Amino acid sequence: MACQAVEAAATHNAFIPPIPRVDHWFERSVQQALSGLVAALADVKDDAVRQALRVALSSIIVRVSNQESDTRYAAVKKRVSAKHVYDLFKRAANDMDRAYTEQFGGLFWERSSDVRIINKDILMATQADIGGEVGLVVTSPPYPNAYEYWLYHKYRMYWLGMDPIAARKAEIGARPDYFKKNHKTEADFEQQMTQVFGLLASVMSPIALACFVVGRSIIHGRTIDNVALLERAAFHHGFRRLLVVERAIPATRKAFNPVHSTINAESVVVFGR
Repeated sequence: MACQAVEAAATHNAFIPPIPRVDHWFERSVQQALSGLVAALADVKDDAVRQALRVALSSIIVRVSNQESDTRYAAVKKRVSAKHVYDLFKRAANDMDRAYTEQFGGLFWERSSDVRIINKDILMATQADIGGEVGLVVTSPPYPNAYEYWLYHKYRMYWLGMDPIAARKAEIGARPDYFKKNHKTEADFEQQMTQVFGLLASVMSPIALACFVVGRSIIHGRTIDNVALLERAAFHHGFRRLLVVERAIPATRKAFNPVHSTINAESVVVFGR
């Protein structure tokens, strides 16, 4: 397995990224194991395999850190060693390989699907970036004051050589933007979504559908109707709501820690022209 070769090549003398308070968030042995894996992954020649293994590594970083969870930004002591890092990495890579094998014949061996990933701020993206006609859009946009993506995922970004500070500045709906002086309002979010629908109008086929999964937002004590907000944004570019389905979120199926998350429903909204 490719992941076993990576583990064997990992060293304990690789570069540790300049993470603020790194010793607070990662045990020393964990830092060494992660840095070794990152260095070993950089030497994997096959680009598709290397990227797949980076995804596997990304999936375990919060688990081996002292961050409580993906949805709770608090430091807690965990009993994690370098061996745990290697074991979890191997398990994540094997799980990916097994899942892909069942569908396509092997993630690390046979790759038949054609996937294009555009790593760009959606508000800066253009029709040329998409490069073709789109037949279906499925998205869960970051609605305002609900979840700070950069904050909960920043240690993944640090270890994988990305810039979480740049992500924070560009993040749509980021909580700090709604509490600073001269803070944003839902009108700012509506303007951003209007811009997004403008891009969709330029790349979607006339019969294509756009499916948005949205939840509620609470800004300074006011509950924001994000479904109505999206309808207004879509209307500016010739889209209309075709269907809205309310979906209850069982507490046992939440990715969010139910102790710290009170959201219990979301809306699935389908737009067309």
